[in-house]
Amino acid sequence: MSNIKNAFDHGKAFIPFITCGDPDLATTEKLVIAMEEAGADLIELGIPFSDPTAEGPVIQAANLRALTGKDHVTTDKVFDLVVRLRKTVKVPMVFMTYANVVFSYGAERFIKRSKEVGMDGLILPDIPFEEKEEFDGLCKENGLDLVSLIAPTSHDRIRMIATEAEGFVYCVSSLGVTGVRSNITTNIGEMVELVKQAKDIPCAVGFGISTPEQAKKMAESADGVIVGSAIVKLVAEHGENAVEPVRKYVKSMKDAVTS
Repeated sequence: MSNIKNAFDHGKAFIPFITCGDPDLATTEKLVIAMEEAGADLIELGIPFSDPTAEGPVIQAANLRALTGKDHVTTDKVFDLVVRLRKTVKVPMVFMTYANVVFSYGAERFIKRSKEVGMDGLILPDIPFEEKEEFDGLCKENGLDLVSLIAPTSHDRIRMIATEAEGFVYCVSSLGVTGVRSNITTNIGEMVELVKQAKDIPCAVGFGISTPEQAKKMAESADGVIVGSAIVKLVAEHGENAVEPVRKYVKSMKDAVTS
């Protein structure tokens, strides 16, 4: 069993996402440490990929910067980053990436290495529930949680997905790709209730959340709130100087979900 459940042991969890290597790996390292200090309960690390289908323009651009920037980020460089981070960072961390990244590295080798360097879970947004078996067995063997996603369109499948879910359930708040949204109309409470009927597992909501007000509202229905694009946007704006703006933002969001 991974440490992911620990992220939800102290009230509502705030879960930030960043793309590794944007603008460079040294800044990513500082950002992760700052986010933990600011109150992040679990951190999602994005392994850059050239065709991130679930991402909107903000995170797509971050992937491109990471792949083509001065560090030319590779999966091995991300593993090395995690080794450095785990010398100080104690909160659970999960990788968010795409099946192609795992396949090209070798699924067994990737999952084994993820556990060895200290990762707790894996999110693959392009793998539907029906096709997860290839990764799920390897994750279970290595003590890594394969995190399941449910969308507003999952309906009858929610119970089925939730029954086999590990770590936490990622509730997608909006249809389409990631990105900041001014209004989220999905009935998150209903999604969470269906999950909880099937399994006692934490539910965290992501996609589109960017303001403390939105985070506070989502936290009323769910066990945690995930934010990616708003943080990646700060990194795009400030580059190597993004550490303090991101620290301040993460603290404001953590305060909002726990207030």
